[in-house]
Amino acid sequence: MSDVDVVINALRVGHDSLAAVVRGFDEDDLSRRSGASDWDVSQVLGHLGSGAEIARSVILAALDGCVGLGDGFNFAVWDRWNAMSRQVRARSFLRANESLVALYESLDVGTRARLRVDLGFLTEPFDVVAGTARLRLSEFTLHSWDVRVAFDEHATLDPAATAILLHGKPNLLPWISETEGLKGLRAVIQVNTTDPASTFALRLQAPVSVDFDVPDRPDGTLTLPAEAWVRLVAGRLTPRNSPAGVESAGAADLGLLRAVFPGY
Repeated sequence: MSDVDVVINALRVGHDSLAAVVRGFDEDDLSRRSGASDWDVSQVLGHLGSGAEIARSVILAALDGCVGLGDGFNFAVWDRWNAMSRQVRARSFLRANESLVALYESLDVGTRARLRVDLGFLTEPFDVVAGTARLRLSEFTLHSWDVRVAFDEHATLDPAATAILLHGKPNLLPWISETEGLKGLRAVIQVNTTDPASTFALRLQAPVSVDFDVPDRPDGTLTLPAEAWVRLVAGRLTPRNSPAGVESAGAADLGLLRAVFPGY
């Protein structure tokens, strides 16, 4: 199975799993405060649904040889979804995300290899797996957690998606981290993850980065499940939602790391 097949399969599994939950939601469920502190559950679903609609439109445009969707397209989609009722958002999410996943699945091997998609906010067009499918998997996996944690404070990320998101391109750490809180501190943290197991270096500096060149004497160590690491850099590892077994020492202060990765 190719890398893109693995990502698209994870999108299918993730959609089917979340859809099975969403179909049973009533108004009270949809109005619950989600893991995204400013949104209720329905608003998270609206964000995922509008994102699916935009992503599908971008891919269809690329298949037709077009670049971009024109000024104002995204805003028009967001405005329409924001105006929906909670129940309509949930139903529309199910349709929109199913349509996006089905589109990915319909792309043949040759198209998956050659298609380049202009996302509008990155420096150059990316292929299907790096440019849209993997970014979508990241967005979908994290926001699925935002939905699930509203009902289970011990919710975790999907293991298959976690394995894909732990390492890989594009590297978003420079965009999702804030270095002001470091106040001039420069440190190298040895990060040890489980499920899957990995050891790598987190470099706290401007820009924040990770690599596999771990020094013999790091400034700190952080040991945690891989899914917790993915949530940490996405601003979703609060004290309340931290699993047992997270260990930090030296410069790997969790308060500092939460400030560097405030979430998005």
